[in-house]
Formats: sequence, structure tokens, C-alpha cells
Amino acid sequence: MDTFDKVDGVRARVVMGAAAAVCSLAPLLPFGGIIGYPILLLSTLAHEMGHGLTAMLVGLEFDSFRLYADGSGVALIGGRAGRLSLAATAAGGLIGPAVAAALLFWLSSRPRLAQIALVASGALMLAACVLVIRNAFGLAFVGAVGGSLLYVGIRFGTGAAQFTAALLAVQMALSVFARADYLFTKTAMTSAGAMPSDVAQLADLLFLPYWFWGVVCGAISVGVLVTGLAGFWKHSRGQSLISRS
Repeated sequence: MDTFDKVDGVRARVVMGAAAAVCSLAPLLPFGGIIGYPILLLSTLAHEMGHGLTAMLVGLEFDSFRLYADGSGVALIGGRAGRLSLAATAAGGLIGPAVAAALLFWLSSRPRLAQIALVASGALMLAACVLVIRNAFGLAFVGAVGGSLLYVGIRFGTGAAQFTAALLAVQMALSVFARADYLFTKTAMTSAGAMPSDVAQLADLLFLPYWFWGVVCGAISVGVLVTGLAGFWKHSRGQSLISRS
């Protein structure tokens, strides 16, 4: 059992290193921009699902979600709630990609859980296609990603699932920083038109300036990412240390 613990720990770090190398080299390839496009869409998906899932947690309704080809998205939330619930829903989208990345970091150090997570994520995306996604592009993209995650999780072994989870974790973490300018924007420009940004909504609900809430949500996102990475390192490192005791 100690030997397997050591192998799993080393493999987790190798997989994460390989995923980081792929993410670093992708922009240097002739079609690197094309490779980055799906990650942009996944980041928007995590953002809008963050709004929707947070809304459900505070007693609101996740009515619908639209994902557009330009990388923008809109989640429509229904129901009546107080300022704090509405503010939590707005903030849920801003920290959604960081939460998704942290969970994937944690799961990628656990091969079997990574495989289960891919299957569960794929099933969740396909369910979202039926329940909340309301435009053709969103249905096509989320359906394709959900089906792919299900296929990898079911058809291939834990190694492929672990690498996929690590790759998504690194890319999602990078997207937190690549799209950080949105935290300091008052107006969100989407294919559905211009509307108040999430930090502008927070400012209206909680009175302090929008840039203050951008700093707060940015700090929370970084803290969540650091926690996820620390969890990955502690678990993978701990597996190897067990074998020496």
C-alpha cells in the first residue's frame, strides 16, 4: 500500500507538471490562439454557473443561461431576495472560475476522484443543456464539452482523467488572471447588449465603490487558488512521505 501511495504522489506531480508545460507551450504554437478559445468559453461557463449555483444556494431561481461565441455570457436569475443574497449571487460569478480551478487542483492529486469528477461534471453540463441553457451556441459548446468529459471519464483510465483535470485546473487558474480587468469594469459588454458589470451591481447593493469590490473578489479568488494548490501539494507530497515512514 505504501508503494502505491508513493507512485500516486509522484504521478500527481508529474501530471501537474505536464499540464503546466502544455499550457505554457500552447500559445507558442502556430494555432495557439485557437487552442485558447475553448478555455475562454470554459471560463465564461464557470463564471455564469457560479452566478446560477450561488443563486440557488441563497433561495433564488437559476432561470436560464446563454453562452455566446464572442466569449461573453448572461445568466438570468429569478425570485425575490434581499441585498445580501443578490450580492452573493453577483460575487459568485466573479469567484466561480477560481473555485472551479481550486477543486480541480485538489481532485487532480487523487486519480480515482478525478475520474469520478469528470463523469459528474460531464453529466452536470448535459443536464444544464436541458434545464437552463437557452441558445444554440451554448447548447452546442456545453453539450460537446459535457459529452467529451463523460467519454474520457468512462472510456479511459484514471491517468487520462487525472491529466484532464490538471490541464483544466491550470487553464482555469490562468483565466482568473487573464480576465482580471473585468473586476474593475463598470459596464459589461455582451452579445445581449451592455449591462452593469458584477462589481457595479455589488456597488449598488452594498454602497461601496465598484473598484473596492473588484479588489475584494480578486483577493478571494487568489486565496481560493492558493488553497487549492496547497491542497494538491500537501496530498501528493504526503503520499510520497508515507512510503518512507
